Amino acid sequence: MKIISNPKPKDWAELCKRPSSIQPEVEETVRLILQAVKEEGDMALFRFITQFETKQPKSLFVGVKEVLAAEDFVSSELKESISVAIKNITAFHKAQYTKEMVVETMPGVVCSRKSIPIERVGLYIPGGTAPLFSTLLMLGIPALLAGCKELVLCTPADKNGNIHPAILYTASLLQVQYIIRCGGAQAIAALAYGTESIAPVNKIFGPGNQYVTAAKRQVSAAGVAIDMPAGPSEVLVIADEHANPAFVAADLLSQAEHGADSQVLLVTNSPKLAEQVERELERQLPKIPRKDIASKALQNSLTIVVNNVQEAMDFSNTYAPEHLIINTIDAIEWADSVVNAGSVFLGLYAAESVGDYASGTNHTLPTAGFAKAYSGVSLDSFMKKVTFQFLSKEGLAEIGPHVIAMAEAEGLQAHAEAVKVRLG
Repeated sequence: MKIISNPKPKDWAELCKRPSSIQPEVEETVRLILQAVKEEGDMALFRFITQFETKQPKSLFVGVKEVLAAEDFVSSELKESISVAIKNITAFHKAQYTKEMVVETMPGVVCSRKSIPIERVGLYIPGGTAPLFSTLLMLGIPALLAGCKELVLCTPADKNGNIHPAILYTASLLQVQYIIRCGGAQAIAALAYGTESIAPVNKIFGPGNQYVTAAKRQVSAAGVAIDMPAGPSEVLVIADEHANPAFVAADLLSQAEHGADSQVLLVTNSPKLAEQVERELERQLPKIPRKDIASKALQNSLTIVVNNVQEAMDFSNTYAPEHLIINTIDAIEWADSVVNAGSVFLGLYAAESVGDYASGTNHTLPTAGFAKAYSGVSLDSFMKKVTFQFLSKEGLAEIGPHVIAMAEAEGLQAHAEAVKVRLG
């Protein structure tokens, strides 16, 4: 990782630029895939599956027998761990539920707001180099708690046409009704537009590679709801001289192994720690199976030495990381200083991996600086907030003259007449 010492605030914007952006040729390829699926339906899906993913499946849908059989290939240890994760994720997201809000704004005028679940949601789960069954937990659990009627899962098969057993096992636990053996931009197209055999969904959730990301952005521009703009994974670690360099390096590598286009940053007030972490990265990197991927990500990553922790926090809020780890002696005291971040990990023992899997918080988070305006996935992501109002005759008599005056001032006479006719 390149070390930069005491950059001036005017240079921070340049340092905050992400290393990866979707290339025009990717956007064009995705556009053609979306168009083909929209026009040709299932035929296009089968063609793209054999072209980009695996051998042509007999059916797009995974059958019940295959789902049930997957349980035998999941170890009892993993089943227990998944059970713990389900318990914690459920507890955290269940607590987010809000009751219907009712307010009488003036006598006879009653306004309320109600949460209504999105009926049919699409869950995209990567299944290539890393079968992210943990993401299925993060999306499926709040969808169930929200009361979504239909969950549609899209995930690619391996080269032999099989879906990872842990994904199928998790899907069965979460009562996913439809499992589609399809990945990439073509899967996003199927969820967005539908085909002969697949009904379109109301909202699409889930991460993916640059083709999936481009597809989500393009269908969103066409009016299909998605969870959030997303890109390669990232983490920013704020560490002081008290931090353990081995812990810091491990946290950086845990995100670097996601993909070659991931980015990890260390921001510290200790030049000594910066050097120690660099040596730890060199020591730990060869030991991880995805070292080639992580090594490429580290080439796009930075260590930034600043004057103090406050300056480190200011830089972090400018960067707006997906994951923020505050590894300082007084980490909890800095929590209120966080303005822009997807999810925050406080203290020596708060490894980012814990949030990725089982602490209870959601790991589907905004990247690429979108944490300045977007939240991570939550229970509310699977719900719509609908407002209601009831007026009694007396209530309209009270508020009506004000509505008439405002409507006439805007030149919208029909609005005024809709009240006048009732006041008659």
